[in-house]
Amino acid sequence: MAKIIPFKAVRPTRDKVSLVASRSYQTYTQAEREARLDYNPFSFLHIVNPGYKYAREITGEERYALVKNRYSEFKEDCVFVQDETPSFYIYKIVDREQQVFHGIVAAASAEDYEKDVIKKHEDTIEYRENIFKAYLKTVGFNAEPVLLTYPDNNTIASIIKTIEKERAEFEFTTTYRDTHYLWKVEDDSIIKTIQQEFEKMKTIYIADGHHRSSSSCLLSQDLKQNNPNHKGSEPYNYFMSFFIPESELRIHEFNRLIKDLNGLSKEEFLIQLDAAFRIENRGKIPYKPSKKHHFSMYLDGDFYSLYLRKTNYTFENSLDALDAQLLYKTVLQPILGINDLRNDNRIMYLNGKKDTVNLKSSVDSGEFAVGFGMVPVTIQEMKQIADDGLKMPPKSTYIEPKLRSGVTIYEF
Repeated sequence: MAKIIPFKAVRPTRDKVSLVASRSYQTYTQAEREARLDYNPFSFLHIVNPGYKYAREITGEERYALVKNRYSEFKEDCVFVQDETPSFYIYKIVDREQQVFHGIVAAASAEDYEKDVIKKHEDTIEYRENIFKAYLKTVGFNAEPVLLTYPDNNTIASIIKTIEKERAEFEFTTTYRDTHYLWKVEDDSIIKTIQQEFEKMKTIYIADGHHRSSSSCLLSQDLKQNNPNHKGSEPYNYFMSFFIPESELRIHEFNRLIKDLNGLSKEEFLIQLDAAFRIENRGKIPYKPSKKHHFSMYLDGDFYSLYLRKTNYTFENSLDALDAQLLYKTVLQPILGINDLRNDNRIMYLNGKKDTVNLKSSVDSGEFAVGFGMVPVTIQEMKQIADDGLKMPPKSTYIEPKLRSGVTIYEF
């Protein structure tokens, strides 16, 4: 039984939302960040990069305190205003390719995360969890929702469709040519109906934001233990999420780029590959796989197709059947010597939204020796792995939609 609650979002004013909204900090190049910081005083990047004001890099607790200060200044200057009534927020994105995403911004339950009502499919790294927990504890807000997905629901879909006929609170287009819309839902009867529909759901799934949800849960546990008057209704018992139906989730693959062949010659490498795959040289024409257990490879100016020899590989569970795991078990670990997918600097990941040409050019540049492509994970695979209590290798999925930071903010 999934529990979601409305909350009083802190939001930019209508005239400034397009200036405030930003992508995740890490997705900008240095030149892009500097341009936005130089010429847009309202960008949310000023909050998450407070050292810009002092022309130096600031880290750790000092940075967290300054983030809180910059956020307070945005509120004092009325760039941000808090809603008076707890609300759900209908959020719609139409991307540059005319894909449409509809969902609900609400607060998800940390207890649901602990009890596995909210299921995970990806491992988290402890030190990253603790860093983000410390950050949240100092700043006291969350500005980027965790992406959660739920089974398609006709009642919720009908409510969203009806509300979207009204004038949106926000409507803005980004420089990426994605158009964002937001509607505020404060009608008690509508809120109750949405909550009742979620209560019927046994499980919902994290699509994107495993570290953010895990850190929020750790913070909830800390604050609960240190609050002698804990009641369970405190804001720290929840974390901001964007709930999207499963049918609208878009999952892309992450391709793999490897810097060297682990001391092997090209011929030696191909011979070792032959034990696990049927290999065909496709020449200069870009090749992209279209089936599970088929891979593309770009090596020394040529594309190759790799088809798994299933007689030599055993599928013992749902994780073994995942192509990212299969590639790790048959190639990356035994042949190329990459054991730690998270921390080995010999491997880089390229999201599958980028053209095959990007993989080719990365190898042709000399920075990488070989590149591998695969087909995207399906929502059914992702859910099965989560249901089985297993975890995907890092960078198994590149999931859309990607929300902007600073459009709705959850304080605790």
